[in-house]
Amino acid sequence: MRRLGVHTSIAGGIDLSILRAKELGCNTLQIFSHNPRTWKKPEFSEEVINRFREYRRLYDMNPLYIHTSYLINIASSNKQIRELSLKMLIWELDTADMLGADYLILHPGSSSEDVLKGKKLAMDILKKVRDTKSWNVKVLLENTAGERGDISSTIEELWELVESCGDLSGGVCLDTCHTFQAGYDIRSKEGIEGFIDNIMKVIGQEMVKLIHLNDSKREFHSGIDRHEHIGKGKIGLRGLKDFLTNETFKDIPVILETPKKSDRDDIRNLRRVKDMLSV
Repeated sequence: MRRLGVHTSIAGGIDLSILRAKELGCNTLQIFSHNPRTWKKPEFSEEVINRFREYRRLYDMNPLYIHTSYLINIASSNKQIRELSLKMLIWELDTADMLGADYLILHPGSSSEDVLKGKKLAMDILKKVRDTKSWNVKVLLENTAGERGDISSTIEELWELVESCGDLSGGVCLDTCHTFQAGYDIRSKEGIEGFIDNIMKVIGQEMVKLIHLNDSKREFHSGIDRHEHIGKGKIGLRGLKDFLTNETFKDIPVILETPKKSDRDDIRNLRRVKDMLSV
């Protein structure tokens, strides 16, 4: 069975995210380990950690993905931001191990000044992290949408950063909205095949460990990261279905990060994806 889930809320306790995913009919999930818009690091009781692990085992939620804080920017030209990002990333890795996560997803960041310099700064941080200690969890670097200053919107740039992770790396996470916005037209089978050919040549099939399946609010190659409900955006049902069911990606877990005002939104989006997979 294809592993399919959504980014799930940890409101009220991180252990409750597993129960929410189960109620939605998911068999994998992605969470934040804390409020992603603050540098504050919470503490978790042994009771909550044990309950989280037990719920996950009981409901077979695999793999488990944790998405890093939105504030982390290892490519920033601001030294204070880089130092805070380094400390937060190490804390995220420690927390991911504590919770038993398989993968930690990281946006490599952006530079407000010089993209090449930003890329070098990011690589330096990744090397510092990998030399700090060893973790069981592996880092997945996510492709970005090509917004101003992005350092990982092309497959080639993404791979450069993956290589700098060394043993810390578990591979990559491919986001369909980001892919589309960065200039890879995945609305047609021809466009998808071209993108996959690039993946195979530069990264390799075995390094793709997760698909973030999201439609796009904005037109092709706008360089703007705005997710839309499945089939309601500019990529559309046909493009997303062809991408999802391509032979290369057929066994890769899928996480939705679609807009959400209530659980009904997740239910509708999950149903559309399940319909895609059943045909």
